[in-house]
Amino acid sequence: MSQPTPSPRIPRLLETKRIYLRPFESTDVDAYFPGLFDAEMRRLTGTQNSFTRPQVERYIENAAQDDSRLMLLIALQDNDQVIGDIALMDMHTKNRSAHIRIAIDNTEHQGKGYGSEAILLMLDYGFGTCNLHRIELEVYAFNQRAIRTYEKLGFQREGVKRDALYYHHQYHDAIQMSILENEFRERHVSNVSNQSVES
Repeated sequence: MSQPTPSPRIPRLLETKRIYLRPFESTDVDAYFPGLFDAEMRRLTGTQNSFTRPQVERYIENAAQDDSRLMLLIALQDNDQVIGDIALMDMHTKNRSAHIRIAIDNTEHQGKGYGSEAILLMLDYGFGTCNLHRIELEVYAFNQRAIRTYEKLGFQREGVKRDALYYHHQYHDAIQMSILENEFRERHVSNVSNQSVES
């Protein structure tokens, strides 16, 4: 993914010493669009459809107007390089629940803990600011590295959707996982506070 420099007017919503999460800018579409055609990312996310640039522009615009969704870019503190995106989706105020998803775009940035830091920031925001009680995710069974990461962060397996995805001539199971607010606080609240950059 090519790397636009964020405008000084764009705030960093959440951050640690190594990464920060920020809103999309209109100029980010050029960098975000090619990543949707990365073969490995499409496999890991089970992406079957193709997208046009106008469709991506509308998706980002709609997401910004959707109160039930928070979609942010993940960028490095050192050089402002965008390395992925993360989102809380389907936030339900009565049930106090949401779905989380994340994508780290380039293999050179995977396996370095950036994804874990971004997830912890978003979980802390979801439970600590959005007053959520439950945050869930879905991951395909072949993505063992992601499953191990989610379990390490405290997500618990809840069930299996059998043959949920058809990709590369095969059906694949989807693993459903979740974490509750008390589980997150017991495990991470002091750690997140220590990692966060003082404002």
